[in-house]
Amino acid sequence: MTTNIVRRADHATVSTPLGPFTTIADPDGAVLAAGWTSDARELTALVHPSLRPTELRQRDSLGALTRAVTDYHAGDLAAIDPIPVHQRSGEFLAHAWDVLRKIPAGEPVTYTEFAALSGRPDATRAAANACARNAAALFVPCHRVLRIGGALGGFRWGLDAKRWLLAHEG
Repeated sequence: MTTNIVRRADHATVSTPLGPFTTIADPDGAVLAAGWTSDARELTALVHPSLRPTELRQRDSLGALTRAVTDYHAGDLAAIDPIPVHQRSGEFLAHAWDVLRKIPAGEPVTYTEFAALSGRPDATRAAANACARNAAALFVPCHRVLRIGGALGGFRWGLDAKRWLLAHEG
């Protein structure tokens, strides 16, 4: 006999200068996934299977989380910093996501520098993978990582969005 575990989460979408931004939060109020889309199901697919919600409930607001998104886009770049995030993966990725949260707004680093900050200076590819697998865009600011020489590199939400975010923080 198999038991189906029900994992509930709430989501809310707000307008931003980059378009709709949706946040999915667990029952404790931690961000599970976030990004510039109005499609909560698209974001749900990014959540680690052990955390992935099976039921989503749409809300007009997620309180402090929604305020942080709105305040950040309005110019309060630190508004996202205290918001809890819940992501799961291997030890290096989890650590790298924590390191990303410590990169100050307006002070982007290269993938090589990010790898060194994460304690694995020779693991530039692993550092880039941490950015690519980040489900909690904005709250885990992978947009603050650039290629050597300042090229933007990739970004799930598009290079125009990454360019805007970096200019907004600069």
